[in-house]
Amino acid sequence: MELTLRPLDLTDIDDFMGWATDEKAARYCSWEPYQDKSEAIKFINDQVLSHPYYRAICVDGRPVGAISVMSNTAARDKCRGELGYVLGSKFWGKGIVTAAVKLVMERIFVEWPELERLEALVDVENFASQRVMEKAGFQREGVLRKYGVLKGKVRDYVMFSFLKTDFVS
Repeated sequence: MELTLRPLDLTDIDDFMGWATDEKAARYCSWEPYQDKSEAIKFINDQVLSHPYYRAICVDGRPVGAISVMSNTAARDKCRGELGYVLGSKFWGKGIVTAAVKLVMERIFVEWPELERLEALVDVENFASQRVMEKAGFQREGVLRKYGVLKGKVRDYVMFSFLKTDFVS
């Protein structure tokens, strides 16, 4: 199994629908599962293509999920980026996301030299993603109580971080 990351584009729409319609995959995501392809095409056109770091997670050349880093625009926050990912549920438990996160960690500090910190917010009930963060080398910083709203419900999140200096520690 060869794992690669590459930009997602409109030719990937059928593979995108594989995880974007997956209720299990969308459970802890900010979006609801997509119902039709036109919504997904609009998302890719409006959000993905212009995104500074949105990559397809590919297994043997085929997209099975996505991983992204959001940069902060405020001058005082430019040193931080937020990691997010989604993977089709039929690919869970194979180490794919952990490997994808590690690839991003190796690249993002080079591609975005202003970053000092990569962070991820994980729903307090999403134990699998918490484990991914730990296996990838992220540090658990603590629980942010009542930190955000997910699908209409106020949720607690666990903050994880990885610092550029962690590579040389």
